[in-house]
Formats: sequence, C-alpha cells, structure tokens
Amino acid sequence: MQGYRQAVWEEPLIFELGLKGRRGFKIPELEREIVDSIGEFRLPESVARREPPELPSLSEVEVVRHFTRLSQTSYGVDLGPVPLGSCTMKYNPKIALKYAFNDRLSSLHPLQDDDTVQGLLELLYRLERWLEAVTGMDYCSIHPAAGAQGELAGGLVIRKYHELRGNLEVKKEIIVPDSAHGTNPATGTMAGFKVVEVPTGEDGNIDIEALRSTVGEGTAGFMITNPSTLGLFEERILDIIEIIHSVDGLVYYDGANLNGIMGRARPGDAGVDILHLNLHKTFSAPHGGGGPGAGPICVKDRIVAGSVKLRDLVPGFKIVYEESTGKYMLEGPGQYSVGLLRAWIGNVSQLVWAYVYIAMMGAEGLREAGEISVINTNYFLAKIKRETKMYTVPYGRDRHRKHESVISAEKLRDETGVTAEDVAKGLLDSGFYAPTVYFPLIVEEALMVEFTESETRENIDAYVNRLKVIEEIALKDPGEPKKWPLNTSVSRIDYVKANHPKTVTPTWRVKVLRDKGLLGPLK
Repeated sequence: MQGYRQAVWEEPLIFELGLKGRRGFKIPELEREIVDSIGEFRLPESVARREPPELPSLSEVEVVRHFTRLSQTSYGVDLGPVPLGSCTMKYNPKIALKYAFNDRLSSLHPLQDDDTVQGLLELLYRLERWLEAVTGMDYCSIHPAAGAQGELAGGLVIRKYHELRGNLEVKKEIIVPDSAHGTNPATGTMAGFKVVEVPTGEDGNIDIEALRSTVGEGTAGFMITNPSTLGLFEERILDIIEIIHSVDGLVYYDGANLNGIMGRARPGDAGVDILHLNLHKTFSAPHGGGGPGAGPICVKDRIVAGSVKLRDLVPGFKIVYEESTGKYMLEGPGQYSVGLLRAWIGNVSQLVWAYVYIAMMGAEGLREAGEISVINTNYFLAKIKRETKMYTVPYGRDRHRKHESVISAEKLRDETGVTAEDVAKGLLDSGFYAPTVYFPLIVEEALMVEFTESETRENIDAYVNRLKVIEEIALKDPGEPKKWPLNTSVSRIDYVKANHPKTVTPTWRVKVLRDKGLLGPLK
C-alpha cells in the first residue's frame, strides 16, 4: 500500500461543461421541396416545440473526452472478472452485437404487420423451443423483461391456477427457503400471498422436516432457487416436489443459477411446474445497472381445469407457427392469461443476443460452459480453504459447489474488526471487482463469488492472492483496511451522509443546476 494516494477527481455533469452557443454538430436546413414533400407527416402545431431544448452546449471533442473519462472510471466484464455471485457476469461475445443491434432490427416497429417481420418471429419462435429443450419444460414465453418480472409472472400464474380451480380462498401461502434469491419473498408478496420461510440445514440443503411441518392445505406454492445462493444443488429436490404436489401446490423454480447445471440437469425432468430464466446471465447478454434483461417464463403442461393448461395462463403475446401457410403469427394474451407485464413481445435485442449465443455454442458448448464454470468455482474454493486462514466456507463445507460459492469473513471480523465490506474495498483498490457482499443473509460477513467459464486460472489465482494480502494486512494493521479504497475515482462513501437528502449533492453543484433550470425551487 506504500505510495498510494487518495483519488479526489470527480467528472462534472455534462450540463456543467461547455459554454452557451458552443456546438459540435449542426443539422443543415432542409430544402423547401423536401419539407413540402413530407409535410403531411409534420407534427401538429399544437404539439410542436416553440423553443429549442435545453441541451448541453459542447463541442464534439468535449463530448468525446467527457464520455471517455467516464468510461475510464467504470469497470466492466471487458476489463476483467466481475464475480458477483448469482448475477453471473459472463464475457459478452462481440459477434452478437452485429445481430442484436442491427440497423434493420432497430428500425422495426411493434405494430408492423406479421408478414413484414417473418424472419424475426421465426428467430424468436426458435429461441422459445430451444429454451424448452434446455430446461425440459413444455412451453416457454419470452415476454417478461427480466428476472424479477419472470418471477412475478410465475407468482401470478400460481395465483391464477388456484383461482381457476376455485381454491384461492384457501391457498394463501407461498413457501420460500432462506437460501433463495432475495427477490423471491417480494414476488410472493406482490402476487398476493403470505410468504412463509423454511430454514437451511448445516449440510446446505433445505431442512426437509421443517418443510413437512410447514406445508398444509393453505400452501399455494413453493419457490426454490436451485442451485441455491450458497452454490449448492438441492439434494432432496425430488422429495420437495412430491411434498408440494401432495397438497396441490405448484413448484416454482428460480432458474437464475442455471449456468451451473446447464446440460447436466433439466428442472422440468424433476417435475417442477414453473420456472423463469435469466437470458442475460446464462446466455451471456450484457446486463447491470438496472437492465437490460430478459426473463422468459416456462411451464409444464399441467392441467388447470377442464382443457385449460398452465401454458394458457402465461402472460404476454404468443408466437404461433401455421403449418398450412408456413407463416409465423403473433397472438395476444388468451382468455385465461394473466395479461401483459410489459409492452409488446419482449426485450428483443437481448433475445437476439441469447439466440446468437446458443446458436454459436450448440448443445455440447452449453454443457461445456456449465462444466467449466463449476470447475472454476471449486478451484477457487479449494485455494481459499488451503491457502487462507481467515476466510471460511459455511454450510456443507466439504460439498462441491456449482457455478458460485459463498465464503465468510466472520472470523476475520471477530479477530481484527475488518469486515466483508472492508475486504471488498481492498479488492477494488487493487483493480479487482468486488463480489456480492452480505448476501445470502444466512451467512455472516458473506462474500458471494462466482467465476464463470469465461475466466482463466491466472485470474482466479490473482484474485485469491489479493484476498490473502488483505488478510495479512488486516492481521498486521487492522486500521489500514478502513481507509480503503484509495485508488478509485470515488473514495469510500459516508453512508450516513449519503442517505441524508441535504448532503447528497454538493451545494455548488445544486446552484449550477438550478441556474441552468435543471432543478426546481427549494421546498
């Protein structure tokens, strides 16, 4: 750490740069005959803008430098590993950019006639069928925008299932393990159910006896993340499904961690009823910062009532292939569907990206990707167990993990006062990206780490070596890690001040923004 200095430079907002009247590009005046020829498409006078928009006034070089500087303060998977646990930040193959953001694709409109978008509809139809093959489910819909929306779709399907069966007054509870993804309890609540938690045993599996005592006539469904956030495959999954089905409950499978079992196990073969996938995780489309994403929902052909099946309850539009004409058609939600969760068919650019990835990898490639991600994770854990003293592996210590793992800095905290957050800042300080911290909640001082199939042995070795250095510094001088990070564009945030509305934005910046009319009056 010798010679390090604290970085205090902060890039201004683009509205704070430049001078009024400065321009980097000028739109030429349209020729009169062109204007006349498109006159019928002009905006009505009632909605036409009277004054020019208040845009930043910068030259081209200022704009380029501004965004270049911002990019230099950002970290992404193109720079190095992003081992965020369940978020599965893979490298994004650049060939997919050619297709996912093709000009012909971006110029399409959702209301175009089906005959004009046959190629795209065929691509999306194929993607749905491929996802069915990968998961072992009977029907997949690409409609949901991302993982949390795919979860909500699953929760709403469970609710609709019991409503159509006339049991909704009784079926009021959703059971969620304490090792599930954090969005699962929120999904159960938003779908109108009471969420009941079941614990994880020391072996990392769901406590089966606790589950048996929890399940009853009021059980509407069960939400399971498998592999769990601990990175462990649920060894009693078949027993769990049987228990839930015995009371006419539905099993919802959070497929966000599919990368660890892809090509080796299919949730549909185990008997789950509903699952969602995160295409932006397992199938390598870029994500982060709140999006973009794609979270298809898949179901088995379980009978709901009469001839109605679970696929009839799924939200969104359906892509139908008509053999007699050889055409693909888009149909709206049917009579029993839970409706629309978003506008139009789905997040098409992400769906195309996933299609390219699957087509490029093939069945064997997908399987190999899952296997290598498992090998990388277990290699990382083996080094942690063998080469460090202060990091421990909770729950099923001697079990193999799948695509991710959770280590604990609890021992380090207890002996030195250095926490998981301090460890994360120490990783940032040396150019590594920090793992997910303090989750899952059942692990004290949790660091959830995932090295996908994209990462090399050298990268994993370097990461472990940095964790060892942090451990050594903490044991020698526990006060030093509290100063980290020293080398990032922004130093450690004061969380008390950051959560106080009057101190989020410096006073001088507030004045600049208000003078430019970009902030309203004080209240």
